[in-house]
Amino acid sequence: MSQMENAIDIIINVFHQYSIQKPHPDKLSKGETKNLIQKELAEFLKNQVNPLVVEEMFKQLDQDQDKELSFQEFMQLVVQVTVATHNNLHAQ
Repeated sequence: MSQMENAIDIIINVFHQYSIQKPHPDKLSKGETKNLIQKELAEFLKNQVNPLVVEEMFKQLDQDQDKELSFQEFMQLVVQVTVATHNNLHAQ
């Protein structure tokens, strides 16, 4: 697989690693999302000033307000963090 295909495969696998823990096997609960962010995006969290950043992000990402994140909603998190990281690299 190419690097890009490998990265996509990793994102899918990480999502499922956390989504299978609770009620719906293909959605992330708030707790699963928090665990994922704390473990998989620890460096991102270090740079956040607001201690409620995970709560705020979850509310914004949960577009259908079902208190879970579908893979599509989760991908918005991936996009936001990727863009912020890219912008930070260019700001240095």
